[in-house]
Amino acid sequence: MNYYGLFALQHRGQESAGIVAATGSNTPFLVHKDMGLVSQVFTDEDLKRIKGSRAIGHVRYSTTGSSTAKNAQPLVVDTARGQLAVAHNGNLTNAAQLRLELEEEGSIFQTTVDSEIILHLLARPGDPRNPLAALRRLEGAFSMVIMGEREIIGIRDPFGFRPLSLGRLDDAYILSSETCAFDLIHAEFIREIEPGEVVIIDETGIRSEWPFRTERKAFCIFEYVYFARPDSMIDDMNVKEVRVNMGRELARLHPVEADVVVPVPDSGIYAALGFSDELEIPFDLAFVRNHYIGRTFIQPTQLIRDFNVRVKLNLIGEAVRGKRVVVVDDSIVRGTTARARVVNLREAGAKEVHLRISCPPHRHACYYGIDFPDPDKLIANQMTRDQIRDYLGADSIGYLEVDSMVKATGLPREQFCLACFNGEYPLKYDANFDKYVMERRRGHAHLLPAAPQEGLFQKH
Repeated sequence: MNYYGLFALQHRGQESAGIVAATGSNTPFLVHKDMGLVSQVFTDEDLKRIKGSRAIGHVRYSTTGSSTAKNAQPLVVDTARGQLAVAHNGNLTNAAQLRLELEEEGSIFQTTVDSEIILHLLARPGDPRNPLAALRRLEGAFSMVIMGEREIIGIRDPFGFRPLSLGRLDDAYILSSETCAFDLIHAEFIREIEPGEVVIIDETGIRSEWPFRTERKAFCIFEYVYFARPDSMIDDMNVKEVRVNMGRELARLHPVEADVVVPVPDSGIYAALGFSDELEIPFDLAFVRNHYIGRTFIQPTQLIRDFNVRVKLNLIGEAVRGKRVVVVDDSIVRGTTARARVVNLREAGAKEVHLRISCPPHRHACYYGIDFPDPDKLIANQMTRDQIRDYLGADSIGYLEVDSMVKATGLPREQFCLACFNGEYPLKYDANFDKYVMERRRGHAHLLPAAPQEGLFQKH
């Protein structure tokens, strides 16, 4: 079931995949993980080998630590408290500080991901009556599952930046980043894990603890815009319906006379439906997606993104030739993809090309689990709105505004993190942080101090 659940969550990360299974107490965890998609990482023989009674799995989209096999999750360690495995979604904003403290106390790290810090904190001697107290040292975004030898634990940070839900299949409880995984395996969705909640599942059943200080909720609104699958439920709202609402709001803000509304699949489809319906402009799937190419936004390098831009979508020229076209996309980050789309439309004979974007311009870095580039590389910080329009080659461009985006969710503004749009960060962060912060630390590493001029060892 874990394997099938990862298929449903493949959109959340395409760099690596892994599963750790347990067959019982006092037996080694069974581990299989590697670089690539779920379908590439696991064979039938692999799945037979890691069959167990409990398991956790992970698909990785790197936000801290480079995209390498050693950083693939779940991470596994053997401690005085037994074996522990962790799968983590989000970023620890105090990761560099915590790792330095742990290393100065003798901890040895095997990876450059912030998730390993969680295992070290849990493995340290502490209050035997409350081992979860160590989690209070964590700051930032962390929705995660931890597997011990007798339990599985689900944890969501007190701000609730990233999603985490609880489901049930027969007598088994299931934790998942998104509810779409429950649908695939015919599991029942019970509820979302609350911000600051720790859910413990063991042979006695399920219980909750609340070890964190209460904070204001700050759910990442970009989950609704782009990241989550449209068939998932978040805060009792269907993601697809929210995206349709965003399209309607976008049409009210930036109406245009046109002949056809064309979405950029897949994340632009539902906003385009809302836009089309609101202005009563025909909708057409003029771009055909190659579904064997991953999501370009979350690919780890610009080289791969540039290649994918060329092969990801093909245009049906007959659908746009001689027409005034509105292209609806979920976001413009760097501008590479959007510019290529406009060029394709012009070459196919589109009379006009109008861009409509179902979220505001991205202007700020995310420190909570989305790998946006350096703010200086964001197109909204490089050009004015008119310059972006001219650079992309469009006749007009319109972005959804923050208030309208929030309105589309039906939820209060104060429940969201909007930092990538407005720079208002709900939690402090290290200004030097980026995904390679752990690798950079190696430049200061040394085993021995510099030897004095007369030599390190003196002969007597």
